[in-house]
Amino acid sequence: MAAASSETDGAGDIVLDVTGLSWGVGGLVILEGIDLEVRAGEFISIIGPNGAGKTSLINVISGVHKPRSGTVELLGEDVTGLRPADRTRLGLGRTFQTSSLFPGLTVEENVRLAAQADLGGSLKLLTVPGPHDDAQLRTSDALEKVGLIDRKADLVGELSHGDKRKLELAVVLSADPAVLLLDEPTAGVSVEETRPLVDLIQSVHETGKAIVMVEHRMEFVVDVSQRIAVMHEGRLLTVGSPDDVMGDQRVREAYLGGVH
Repeated sequence: MAAASSETDGAGDIVLDVTGLSWGVGGLVILEGIDLEVRAGEFISIIGPNGAGKTSLINVISGVHKPRSGTVELLGEDVTGLRPADRTRLGLGRTFQTSSLFPGLTVEENVRLAAQADLGGSLKLLTVPGPHDDAQLRTSDALEKVGLIDRKADLVGELSHGDKRKLELAVVLSADPAVLLLDEPTAGVSVEETRPLVDLIQSVHETGKAIVMVEHRMEFVVDVSQRIAVMHEGRLLTVGSPDDVMGDQRVREAYLGGVH
């Protein structure tokens, strides 16, 4: 796969705007003064050494943590004080490092629950869902997109780790988000399943979604990203094209000679 274009000229409107974001626990400062803009249809990856604050940033953006200072705007609306579910309804989707699936439910049921919740419906599964109701249409469409429609009746526990990652993506896509936050999507995925998962994420991006991804596999990051944001000790060290970031001496020093 060819590397993604790093050009941002003529890019779309700002869909995610993080300004002056700081967060911590007790006296420990974990994030400090983060400024980051993401434009419509952009693919930006967040990298950094362990403990740099990458997942913490995703948690604050998605509403899991409340910032000490700063704001988060989604599609022009200030969502800083909103719950994660409210941000989801406004167009923000998010996957997690660890699985958030229901192992005792089927592939289809996991996606349908998310679709029903986004539509403001019940979190209870209908015994016989209608084929043309909105939640079912969203469910089928999301499973088609990730290539799991033929496994819709399988229990989650029967899936490989790579397919579970695809299902997590389908759950997010069922809400038709404008911005996707992906937290280490290839974590725990076998070498054989990584390339198909990367291709799937790239295909989702090509539909016009903006993607913000935390990832440690640098060959993947450089391959798909238009911009890369480097975090170090709770701050943004630099943001730029893959070539510019990989050639930045400050980035090399932050990683002490190796990116992981």
